[in-house]
Amino acid sequence: MPITRKPTLRRQADALLIELRSLIESARQHVALTANATQTMLYWHIGRRVQREVLKNNRAEYGEQIVSTLSTQLVAEYGKAFGARSVRRMVQFAEVFPDEKIVTELSREVSWSHFIEILPLKQPLEREFYAELCRVERWSVRTLRERISSQLYVRTAIAKKPETTVNAEISHLRAGGQMTADLVFRDPYMLDFLGLPHDYSERDLEDAILREMERFLLELGVGFTFVARQKRISVGADDFYLDLLFYHRHLKRLVAIELKLEKFQPAHKGQMELYLRWLDKHERAAGEDPPIGLILCAARDSEQVELLDLGAVNIRVAEYLAHIPDVKILQKQLHRAVEIARRRAASAASSPSSVVSSTERLRIRTRSGQKKTRSCRQYSQRLPSSPV
Repeated sequence: MPITRKPTLRRQADALLIELRSLIESARQHVALTANATQTMLYWHIGRRVQREVLKNNRAEYGEQIVSTLSTQLVAEYGKAFGARSVRRMVQFAEVFPDEKIVTELSREVSWSHFIEILPLKQPLEREFYAELCRVERWSVRTLRERISSQLYVRTAIAKKPETTVNAEISHLRAGGQMTADLVFRDPYMLDFLGLPHDYSERDLEDAILREMERFLLELGVGFTFVARQKRISVGADDFYLDLLFYHRHLKRLVAIELKLEKFQPAHKGQMELYLRWLDKHERAAGEDPPIGLILCAARDSEQVELLDLGAVNIRVAEYLAHIPDVKILQKQLHRAVEIARRRAASAASSPSSVVSSTERLRIRTRSGQKKTRSCRQYSQRLPSSPV
């Protein structure tokens, strides 16, 4: 009897120890979250109170004086966390995030250290985007810093929409709504971590992605799960192979990815449409949304992509950068792309009577090209033959 009792007691003690550890860790996590939220709200309230005092007197020099005076006393009583620089940051915090309700919601997941990274950003929508994605995807401070450094906001599809649309998307997410494709997909994708040579092949690209799958998933964003490589798609007597297949938890849909070394071609649309229809018919589970396709290519023509109206068939086109150019040049290019896309969207919205469907515009351009070809042919026929 004693021989069987001791192992039983040991197992019971081990099980109890596991349970107690879980309780302790859970309590510690709760205390840490509560402390972070309380600290963040304290700093916001301090900033708002000082801001009101400065605005009341309406003098910039008074603001500097009162911050200096207050911080000196606060440091003496409560430590270096309340130095003049920190107090100015608290005032800035209250200025750029004026809504107490929003800050309260964010503070449950977003720490003061996160806000320190977000505050220097100049665009209000950019600040709100990063703060909300931090809350939803629970980024660490390091991850947030990397996302900002890689210009995630201007690479996200939503940044190219009108500001009213961006505001609506962020508000929808803040209210507990589901992530949308415009918040998930990016352009371009930074794949410099693959370490590809300058003369790489499509197979090299695919192999490198599989080798660095963890980092590739980080670049794709939270929610992606790898499903298959070279997914076999049998249509009639022919077999086709999709490069990469993923599933996105938030979007609740399959994501088909095709890799192209060359510039995007209109023919790529037909290929991806075939894959998406097959996946919709044979792989889509009950409760899932229709599959979405992402064509990753070396370059693309924005006008071609717009005319093909790819969004109507759940296809997105994005460039990938295997080698990152100078950061400042990249920043300028990304910001310029955002400005152009927003101008186009605003122009289309302001003149609905002149809007022609993308398909019709493509048809018009095609007919125009055909007419020019016929005219050139007729003109050449009227020319005298060149002497041999």
